[in-house]
Amino acid sequence: MAYDVARIRGLIPSLGDGWIHLDPQAGMQIPDAVSRTVSTAFRNAAGSAAGRHISNRRSAGILDAARTAIADVVGGDPSGVVLGPSRAVLLAWLAESLSPRLGLGTGMVLSRLDDEANVAPWLRVASRYGAQVRWAEVEIETCDMPAWQYEELITPTTRLVALSAASSVVGSAPDVRAVSDLIHDAGGLMVVDAAGAAPYAHLDMADLGADIVTVDAAAWGGPQIGALVFADPAHLDRVPAMSLDPHARGPERLEVGGHQYALLAGVTTSIDFLASLDDEATGSRRERLEISISSMQHYQDKLFERLLRQLDSLSGVMVLGRASSRVPTISFTIDGVPADKVATHLADRRIATVASTRGTSRLLDSLGVSDEGGAVSVGLAPYTTAFEIDQLVRELRNF
Repeated sequence: MAYDVARIRGLIPSLGDGWIHLDPQAGMQIPDAVSRTVSTAFRNAAGSAAGRHISNRRSAGILDAARTAIADVVGGDPSGVVLGPSRAVLLAWLAESLSPRLGLGTGMVLSRLDDEANVAPWLRVASRYGAQVRWAEVEIETCDMPAWQYEELITPTTRLVALSAASSVVGSAPDVRAVSDLIHDAGGLMVVDAAGAAPYAHLDMADLGADIVTVDAAAWGGPQIGALVFADPAHLDRVPAMSLDPHARGPERLEVGGHQYALLAGVTTSIDFLASLDDEATGSRRERLEISISSMQHYQDKLFERLLRQLDSLSGVMVLGRASSRVPTISFTIDGVPADKVATHLADRRIATVASTRGTSRLLDSLGVSDEGGAVSVGLAPYTTAFEIDQLVRELRNF
């Protein structure tokens, strides 16, 4: 393995702005190669992939390349990749498309661990069509999401389970496969939001047992583009279309409006960048992704242990959750101090974090943390250093 954080930082110009970026939940910093690719594509691609002009053909090639790159991230089939402006928008379109199977007499299971993007669309559909909603809860002390509770939550009438592969707030990574097996036994669909896991873990749809996986390119330093990936591309032709094109087939059936081809070009480059984190990685892009992410995990494991150890040493600071399986994102509180005030103090010292207050996280609301002023969330990125962790802890200690 060859993970050189200094080399990686040198490829991301925004890291020279004097700030410490510990807010990957809000989107990781963008590599220069991605920005250059987007700029070039804006000049050379057309607004449509239909047509015989060379710029139209470039756009068609960009679209195909983006589908293939996203498929490499999750171990899916390019013909099952739906692209759109964000995962939140795509999940809303998906929920509307699946609404005919979510009416009276059916049920769905949602999770307190999930971001609102994988909750709100399903609640709207349930409210409109009468599906029963059940909730999977986290363990208060650890923030683990126990898989055993789904044995009671999933019934013969359950048609869908929506679950995050990893929380963007506390980092907990539930046993998705165990839940997938249970919902498949009941004849339902498993929708997995992998936006929080994709920047940190090597994903495989088959291992997850997911029918549909959603990711967001901004989560790993790409443009604001989301994707839904269907394990069985043929499923796309069996769901009601959302497209404005009555002749749409395959992924196009859930793609409303046109594509931003320049941004799609940036998506492909961002995934290539992710695959090059280990500069000794070889093989196909899928193989290089696995090697590079493994190298990054080895690097971040030590860094994350350092972060937890130092936060635990601070009086009045409480880290939320100690999940047995997790990605390197955490939330913490300081006794008697609202999260907004902590985040503002850190921002005044050029440390970027995320303040989660009432209404911004169902998880924190359910834990009662929002009633006490919320929590501050931080996370590691491929470019995070030990110095930055030490600087965060130093400022918290001074505070």
